[in-house]
Amino acid sequence: MFTRLAEQHRQFVRDLVLSLKALATVLENRGYLASCYTCGGQLNSASFMVSLGDDHLIRFLVSDYGITWTEMRDDRELMKLEGAEAISQLQELANLVKYQVKPADSQAAQISA
Repeated sequence: MFTRLAEQHRQFVRDLVLSLKALATVLENRGYLASCYTCGGQLNSASFMVSLGDDHLIRFLVSDYGITWTEMRDDRELMKLEGAEAISQLQELANLVKYQVKPADSQAAQISA
């Protein structure tokens, strides 16, 4: 049972890393400064960052050890979430793309509102 759960977790992390890479590409194409870095070819971790303007930065880290969402403004940490809460915030960011909010739009700087 534990071997199966471990493999499911590894697959979940790989899927999340692939989704982050795709989200970074789409955000860049929409005019945001975004990046997603992975280590190695196994897709077992990633560092995703996006600037929403006005010194507003989002960092999302995923690995076998955990998932974190950190939101910063003016180099100060505003919010740090882990696990399912972090993924929920990531969905809010994905909604910016889905509903085609522009980076200059005032709503883009208020995704956690």
